Amino acid sequence: MTLVQKFESAIGIFMQVERCEKIADEFAIGFAEWCDNNYFRMGNTSFWAESMDWDNDNEFTTKELLEIYKKEKGL
Repeated sequence: MTLVQKFESAIGIFMQVERCEKIADEFAIGFAEWCDNNYFRMGNTSFWAESMDWDNDNEFTTKELLEIYKKEKGL
């Protein structure tokens, strides 16, 4: 189920704020854990790398990783 579909089912006729908050929290935690398990933060920058090889050109911004995560998880 996509993130949008999860929110749509939570909202229905009456918005269930607590359920929406839970969906958002689970998504944020899942994304953070996925980043931590698959990429390395490059110092104090906003860039992430696939390996600790600093000569590797595979650098990603957090926004780019979010899009990769959403595609990978089918969200």
